Amino acid sequence: PFRANQRATKKKSSRGRELRLKNDETRDYVILKLKEGWSPEQISGRLPLECDQTISHEAIYQYIYDQVHRNGWGNLKPGKDDLRPYLKRRHKRRVKKGMRGTQRMGRLRGKSIEIRPDIVAQRLRFGDWEGDSVISGQSLAGINTLVDRKSGYVLITKIANHSSQETSDAVIRRLSSVPNNFKRTITWDNGKENAQIARIENVLSLDCYLAHPYHSWERGTNENTNGLIRWYLPKKTDFAKISHKEISRIELALNTRPRKRLGYKTPLEVINQSVALDS
Repeated sequence: PFRANQRATKKKSSRGRELRLKNDETRDYVILKLKEGWSPEQISGRLPLECDQTISHEAIYQYIYDQVHRNGWGNLKPGKDDLRPYLKRRHKRRVKKGMRGTQRMGRLRGKSIEIRPDIVAQRLRFGDWEGDSVISGQSLAGINTLVDRKSGYVLITKIANHSSQETSDAVIRRLSSVPNNFKRTITWDNGKENAQIARIENVLSLDCYLAHPYHSWERGTNENTNGLIRWYLPKKTDFAKISHKEISRIELALNTRPRKRLGYKTPLEVINQSVALDS
């Protein structure tokens, strides 16, 4: 009887409970932006600017997982939409954040991040980039990514292979058209594809630094951006079959996503504002 009373009391407290999101307009906005690739936190931050309403990112997460029995552990509820695939990490259920163990360090083949100017870490200026390459196990093709640390503005370039020649050509081609005050440094990982950093330094007149091996957090902006790209191009995607037009579409989508650390402005808005002030 005691346990039966507890269950009855719990059911009574949730009886007639309103939906987790306030109204149809808010729900429609949240679902639309989720399907466009925005995170709950970005939606929460941008909503007051566009709809003059507020909702916490936690409420959005709760709404997403409330569509499934047992908060994501069971089956989809009748008449509900499964919104979990639209989350960046696509977790079927909510999991706690954890840390990976450290790994063995290798030898650096260039200037270490340890001698990089402190101002780069502070994100006080434009033009400090982080670079990386994303490859496919299906073919030799891949993509090169360059992200500005201050604005989060990303340049995505399709590359035919993972060679240092192809990588350096892509970087030089993309950054050659960038104003000088928007190219100061690039921080790379210690991969073989970055063997021609001396050529990049000479052609672009900037400084390149290498993060420690297996220290991905030293290029956190780039790693996070690559994770966002994987939402559009999941693992096992054959980049050889992805057109340059599709790459450009993904680049634009990421550069027009609001960011919390930018006051929910987009990287493109921040870059354009800076260019306008300089001119």
